[in-house]
Amino acid sequence: MAVLAVPPQPLHTRAMSHVLTLVADRTATSLSQPVIDRLRAAVGGGKVDILAPGEAADILCKELPDPAVIERALEGLPIDAIVTRHRGRRKGLLVADMDSTIVTSETLDELAAFAGLKEKVAYITRRSMNGEIDFAEALRLRVAMLKGLGLDALGKTWERTRFTPGAKELIATMRKHNATTALVSGGFTFFTGRVAEALGFDVHRANVLLDDGTALTGEVAEPILDRHAKLLTLRELAEARGLQTTATMAVGDGANDLAMLKEAGLGIAFHAKPIVAAEARARVDHGNLRALLFAQGYKASEFAAG
Repeated sequence: MAVLAVPPQPLHTRAMSHVLTLVADRTATSLSQPVIDRLRAAVGGGKVDILAPGEAADILCKELPDPAVIERALEGLPIDAIVTRHRGRRKGLLVADMDSTIVTSETLDELAAFAGLKEKVAYITRRSMNGEIDFAEALRLRVAMLKGLGLDALGKTWERTRFTPGAKELIATMRKHNATTALVSGGFTFFTGRVAEALGFDVHRANVLLDDGTALTGEVAEPILDRHAKLLTLRELAEARGLQTTATMAVGDGANDLAMLKEAGLGIAFHAKPIVAAEARARVDHGNLRALLFAQGYKASEFAAG
């Protein structure tokens, strides 16, 4: 009896398990069709969905793409490549770090500038964020150096603080789609409260700087909000929403963010310190915070303005 060969299904009709999202740094390059085609061929991808012309696109994949293959195909272009599972891409909870993530600066370093100590404090910050010294120890040390600094320096620091491009769209869009958004920082409530109010975060948590009514005392309230506290916040808020961790997203840049990045369904290291970039499952090295929406499958036309 003759056996008829069944022709293989076209690639775009097969079950797809993963999505490769490409996001270009529009200040440096454009995501062109030849680049998309090259990446699609390299990973054996299927259907392409343009999320934002010249900026972002999804490539459906039947299996987990090889990171080394992706890197070679990108040929050094300033384009981020984020791989997610095809199902459950849109998250119901976002937990975000503040300094060098939602805002462009390290607020403690900027505060120290008013005491003439920015370089000394920033050196300790860098070591702490790269996991070289204990976070709580480093925080106490830096705060102690600011003893006697007038409280007006806090307001002046806030005036200089700028939001990372895409931050407003990220929070507004996720809230529009019924996600809970939380700002959880190893910094200070003076700043997280103002950032949360300006951007619309549902929750903010951080450390408390102590003062005597006119100046800083050089102390921070205990217990200190550290990497473990960030992880517990992710778990707590997910449980409150009745969400599995697969339905959560976290973003940050420092060593004190690693625990929550690893726990979250999608943990993204954002322009991160080397130790974080090396260990995180997903990275944004080139683009801005819009990349977090593209990674969830949102098209630019779906973004809320904020």
